[in-house]
Amino acid sequence: MDPRLTAFLERAESVLARLEPLLPALRPEIDWSRCLAARWQRDGRSGYLSPLEVSLDIRLSDLIGVDQQRDQLGRNTRQFLDGVPANHALLWGSRGTGKSSLVRALLAEHADAGLRLIEIERDHLADLPRVVEQLHTLPQRFVLFCDDLSFEAGEGDYRVLKSVLDGSLEQAPDNVVLYATSNRRHLVPEKQSDNENWKMVDGELHPSEAVEDKIALSDRFGLWLSFYPFTQEHFLNVVEHWIRELAKGPGLVWARDEDLEKAAIRWATGRGNRNGRCAYQFARYWVGLKLLEQHK
Repeated sequence: MDPRLTAFLERAESVLARLEPLLPALRPEIDWSRCLAARWQRDGRSGYLSPLEVSLDIRLSDLIGVDQQRDQLGRNTRQFLDGVPANHALLWGSRGTGKSSLVRALLAEHADAGLRLIEIERDHLADLPRVVEQLHTLPQRFVLFCDDLSFEAGEGDYRVLKSVLDGSLEQAPDNVVLYATSNRRHLVPEKQSDNENWKMVDGELHPSEAVEDKIALSDRFGLWLSFYPFTQEHFLNVVEHWIRELAKGPGLVWARDEDLEKAAIRWATGRGNRNGRCAYQFARYWVGLKLLEQHK
């Protein structure tokens, strides 16, 4: 081989060896016939969809006391899967009451029908157009899922979301819908100062444009579902459900009695909340404790 060509190839290999660590890693294309969920990952000024391993062990029947919310979102999801008009959905209310679990249970229910889930963080909402662009030619139906969606005063990403939902930034394809959860119905906080310039005109009270702009974000969701704090009886019913489910495998014999209820209430009081997450955690504690006692 010509010595000059050999020297050139050696230099080229040396340059490539130094440049390779600086290049972005190759992202394998997701096989959506096998992959059920992904997460949007920000990478510099761009991003990519990273496949997720998801567990389909939560069922719609595990969600106790939220029958109306479950039925409404389930009906909206079936409309979406059937290719008929469906709404973006905002699930708002107290923490731990089943908002996120409901969305994941719907994935388990309808994965075989082509439903897929893509998680996107609130801070990455500006990338929504890029995400949608990658999905519009695919045969599956995608729920873009933003958990714990809310904004602080002065943040501008909510205006991007408004544009996307309206279709003014990009016409959303019919195989994409957005489900979001939040601890509050109005996603951007309103301050008392927002109301200082209200005035009476022709007998009507007209709020300032700032307030209208903030409330308008929630209005982009056609379906609002409210999740309320658990009553004590609701909480105990959820505890009973999860103990029954967890006790099945080991065959633990148990009964819902006064001692069990008092223990569950003390557990919730000690944590300052009474919700589904707390009920599940107590059930795991209680079943584990009883199994240890049984093995002694």
